[in-house]
Amino acid sequence: MGKEDGAWSIPKGIIEEDENPLEAAKREFKEETGFEVDGEFIDLGEVRLSSGKTIRVWALEGDIDAEKIISNRFSMEWPKGSGRTQEFPEVDRAAWFSLEEAARKIHQGQRGLLDRLRQTLKQAEENQGGGQQVLDRFF
Repeated sequence: MGKEDGAWSIPKGIIEEDENPLEAAKREFKEETGFEVDGEFIDLGEVRLSSGKTIRVWALEGDIDAEKIISNRFSMEWPKGSGRTQEFPEVDRAAWFSLEEAARKIHQGQRGLLDRLRQTLKQAEENQGGGQQVLDRFF
């Protein structure tokens, strides 16, 4: 097991008061990557993390250069107890993985989302009769 296994996460955040969950997801994605997204979203539903937080997730076909993300920043005292405040990017890097590699890399509480995505795309493939084409577009 590599040091990054289980350490990766999807962009996520807080839904503001009176904000639509999908619009919140789009906003958070832009804040964490610098990219605006739009199109046909696939609702993968909700998962409850070990922290007790519930996240709702969507998938979307797109073409984003992971090397070009620009993340928002946050401030915190670092080193802890030093009295000094430093800024850090919320996302330090992004990457694309095969579904199998993503299952190793993603946080354990989010792995079930990959199964949901695979199942949803498989159903779309069967409904369209498009062979492997639908799955290939997403992985």
